[in-house]
Amino acid sequence: MEFGEPETAFELLPLLRVYKNGRIERLIGTDFVPPGTDPLTSVTSKDVTIFPESGVSARLFLPNLTHSTQRLPLVVYFHGGCFCTQSPFTAKYHNYLNALTAEAKVLAVSVNYRKAPEHPIPAAYEDSWAALQWAISHCEGKGPEVWLNKHADFRRLFLAGASAGANIAHNLAMLAGEPDSGENMELVGVALEHPYFWGSARTAKEAEDSMRTRLFERLWGFICPARPENDDPWVNPVAEGAARLAGMGSGRVLVCVAEKDVLRDRGRHYYEALAGSGWLGVAEIVESEDEDHLFHLNDLEGQKAKDLIRRLGAFFNRDMPHSLLR
Repeated sequence: MEFGEPETAFELLPLLRVYKNGRIERLIGTDFVPPGTDPLTSVTSKDVTIFPESGVSARLFLPNLTHSTQRLPLVVYFHGGCFCTQSPFTAKYHNYLNALTAEAKVLAVSVNYRKAPEHPIPAAYEDSWAALQWAISHCEGKGPEVWLNKHADFRRLFLAGASAGANIAHNLAMLAGEPDSGENMELVGVALEHPYFWGSARTAKEAEDSMRTRLFERLWGFICPARPENDDPWVNPVAEGAARLAGMGSGRVLVCVAEKDVLRDRGRHYYEALAGSGWLGVAEIVESEDEDHLFHLNDLEGQKAKDLIRRLGAFFNRDMPHSLLR
């Protein structure tokens, strides 16, 4: 160590490093791509500040419209990054939301929630719930954001997210299903891309991948020191004592998993538990063969990534009443 270089207090590789002087060095997901019109997809994006006091913001994505008054399904999206890295503004998520928005013909609100360890869980849940409420506040066309007022069809409201963002989407959908949540929202569907769920008992897939398993075994206690157990219901929705999945506040749920992903078995178990819970909605699962965690974000031109994006687009547009086709 060179003279004057701060000592490391904690490492969570390959994500970040915490120094004894309190400085936090994020090793991935810190780049910034400006909003604008994407030349490949013709999707236009812009950034909005939702709550200046906390810094919660979002990047909105609007596809090329067929006419100026067109109404689109609204997808409130939550990025991944283990609750401590990434944002809607990185190339990975910006480019993916461009591709998804263009394919699905949806209006997307990609939420920039606060990150651990500076803002440990439940900050991410609280920020995401507040952002969802902010989006819904436009349902009568009188909100501060013109795109939501003019183009969002709140009868087709979806949540979606990748990895940690899928965890957020699940937990918000459960909250939306609680009778005393204080919100009257109709979630048509929730799409979970390679959801970050965990637990204390190892699955077969986790036993095969010891390196990433060690990362996830340390992760939850780091990002959620107030409730550090790996069987906490926030991270293990099928744990003993977790809220009954029958209370899911959505009519449809799509679970996406990848064959080589260490989180694959958790996603499968979640799907099976939800489908067998007595919940009155429709659960679906799609598995991408011979692919790993969030592969589709890293290779948008790959055929399997295109297939998954097309599947998500169909999920957001299925069973649309003829009266809405305009």
